[in-house]
Amino acid sequence: MFNKITEGVESGDLKRLVEPNIHIDEFKSKMGDDKDICVISYRLHGKEPGFDMINFFEIGYDYVLDADVSSGELEDGDYVVFVELERSKLLPQQIMELTTDLLNLTEQEIDEWTVKYRGKSSYTELTQENLARIIPLTPQEYESRFGSDQIDSLKAAAGVEVKTKAPKNDYTESLRVLAGII
Repeated sequence: MFNKITEGVESGDLKRLVEPNIHIDEFKSKMGDDKDICVISYRLHGKEPGFDMINFFEIGYDYVLDADVSSGELEDGDYVVFVELERSKLLPQQIMELTTDLLNLTEQEIDEWTVKYRGKSSYTELTQENLARIIPLTPQEYESRFGSDQIDSLKAAAGVEVKTKAPKNDYTESLRVLAGII
């Protein structure tokens, strides 16, 4: 009879492999509605280190609902690790715990890390206070911020006229110019 030998990750195993940036709510949840589940993502160099990261998160934290690595590589050869957490008031604390514990594997410092929230063009310093400020922490907050997007997409899918106007900003104005609207 053979015994299965398992090997965990050790300090420094992911050194120079994980980008010090977190993206939040830029991807759809596999586990449920986006209003209930927050998806955080980490970018790293290589698929195999992604599996190590998934094991690290899924085995070490009971509040991690699911973790996965992208099936394909990005244009530059990098991969993305997705971590799904329940949307709650504990989310900023949980994200900080995951990331600070990950520092043992990456040998980075927390002050090197930044965060970018869905739809934002710039990164913000990764702190628990910034996370609490930028992330909708309840399903109600999420729906009040993004609910109309979901309603508009349902209307469009059903063939119902959508009367919502896009906000005026540099991006939407450039789309209007390209479309010949203005």
